[in-house]
Amino acid sequence: MPHCIAEHSSDIDVNALLPAIYRGALESGLFASDGSDIKVRSLAYDNYTTGGERASFIHVAVKILSGRTGEQKSSLSNLVLQKIEALGLKNLSVTVEVVDMDRLCYAKKIL
Repeated sequence: MPHCIAEHSSDIDVNALLPAIYRGALESGLFASDGSDIKVRSLAYDNYTTGGERASFIHVAVKILSGRTGEQKSSLSNLVLQKIEALGLKNLSVTVEVVDMDRLCYAKKIL
C-alpha cells in the first residue's frame, strides 16, 4: 500500500513524474521504509478538455487503507504535490487527493 495512480495529459514526462510521486509517498513515513509497498502507475490522456480548453494536467489519486488521520493524509498529499512541483513543469494544473479504501472490503492475493 499505497496505490498511487496518476492521470495526466499525454505531454507529461512519466519518466520524471512517477519517481517524483514515489518519493513523496516514501518521504511521508506512512509506508514501508524501503518503499517496497508503494505502487505507482499512470494513465496518459490524448483526448481531454480542461475548462473548455486543452490545458496540461496531472491528477494523482493516492489510495490507502482506511485508518490514517486527517493530518497524515494532508501531509501525504502535500509531499506528493511538492515533489511534482519540484520537477519545474509550467502551465499545467496539478492536483493530489488521498482516498481511503475500506479495510473490511479490500482483498489482496499475490499469485
